[in-house]
Amino acid sequence: MTDLEKHVNQPGRAKLVKKVREKINELGITYIYYQFISVTGRVVGKGIPADHWERTAEKGFQLVYGATANLFLDRHNNYIGYGPEAMELVGIPDPETFVQLPWDKRVGRVFVTCFRNREERKNPGGHLTSDCRGNLRIFMEEFKKKHGLELRVGTEPEMMWLTKNEDGTPTGKGFSKPFCYHIDQFESLRPVFMKVIEYAKAMGLDMIQGDHEDAPGQLELNWTYDNVLRNADRLSTYRQICAQVAREHNLIACFMTKPFMGVSASGCHTNMSLWKGGKIKVNKLGNKTLPGVEEVFSYVEGGTNTFMPDTKDMQLPGKIGLQSIAGIMKHLPALTALGSSTVNSYRRLWDQGFWAPVYADWGYQNRTCGLRVSAPGRFEYRSVDSMHNPYLLGAALLKACDEGITKKMKPAAPESRNIYEAQKAGKDVKKLPLSLGEALDRLAEDEVIKSAMPDEMYKVFHWYKNDEWERFLGATTQWDLDTYLDCLP
Repeated sequence: MTDLEKHVNQPGRAKLVKKVREKINELGITYIYYQFISVTGRVVGKGIPADHWERTAEKGFQLVYGATANLFLDRHNNYIGYGPEAMELVGIPDPETFVQLPWDKRVGRVFVTCFRNREERKNPGGHLTSDCRGNLRIFMEEFKKKHGLELRVGTEPEMMWLTKNEDGTPTGKGFSKPFCYHIDQFESLRPVFMKVIEYAKAMGLDMIQGDHEDAPGQLELNWTYDNVLRNADRLSTYRQICAQVAREHNLIACFMTKPFMGVSASGCHTNMSLWKGGKIKVNKLGNKTLPGVEEVFSYVEGGTNTFMPDTKDMQLPGKIGLQSIAGIMKHLPALTALGSSTVNSYRRLWDQGFWAPVYADWGYQNRTCGLRVSAPGRFEYRSVDSMHNPYLLGAALLKACDEGITKKMKPAAPESRNIYEAQKAGKDVKKLPLSLGEALDRLAEDEVIKSAMPDEMYKVFHWYKNDEWERFLGATTQWDLDTYLDCLP
């Protein structure tokens, strides 16, 4: 059978398809968004009436391959990744991701896995390698089969709530004042974040904490960590929720890394650990009827955390944790292209003094390093911001950890000093790439991280991001005018 046929006929899926029909009928859903994730992390797809659920669950829907690159043109007016002559992908829904939209309960949402067209002469019905979500699932399953381990991830998505003019353009101001952790500023955005939390809970996110961050209008809301694929789905869902709440409150939900200079940027620190075993727990939402299938509200908990210390030194991870750190440290330059994936991302690294990770080092609770052990049993990958695609980064982290464990690599000693003071004392520490162009060059040289973007995925990513970099290099900005307009005579 083809990959598509195997996916449709996998054990237990027919039962899930029926469960979704029961939910459709129970909740009165009449329309469904079928969605996947583009190279830049955008949510794309189609809407189909719920009456056609069973047929779509079996046959899928078709959409141009170029949707995986947002169907955007490069600066030469060529479609990125795929031209108009390319065939159409087949999107097959994953019923375990079906949930109702809380802001319009007539509408449901389901993620899909993308496949090559059934009539392709080459690899018909094969996995579409430019489907970053499909790739992550494959790599997650391969990693678990090889090592018996599951990567669990918790993200810290900072973002800003900006005010806007009557015409919808940004005023250039955040809603609140840049006072970190001040409850008064948090309270000023209470109607916004409470609505976000309400919607998030209804879509399977187990919200656990939140605060006002350093920048104007900047909030961070967190949910319980889970396996790397489900967490990526929840981050994508969270972004959709924020966009909807912004529409309701006449604000802009800004995930751009650094819209303001002189204040903190929006990072998205990625806390990770590798586990053996564990059980699925369903968040039942009290006695309420779940607005979706149980799998959306499920979390993996318990088991053995292999990153926990195995010596008396509680600041050092266990053997597998150290091997994983070594793997990630080796590939930090290439990983930067995925974690800091836009031109604007590097404003965060250049506007130093706001705890941005600039140096390729690691340590326990040391925020001056690109990687820190944030607590016994987990470490935090810091060179990642809120514009990143979590499916691409998750796959790349799996590849880096795989190499570290397979080769039994050992990292250098952890750094406990402020990295800037350590440098003054003579330590030689490499900087991470400080521009998108440099990061793309480091990625091009790294076969391990490139393997997380197989075949067409890397082609699409490099094409898209290299074009973004070239557009920036060719653009005249306000900075150019301010600096050079009156420089002569």
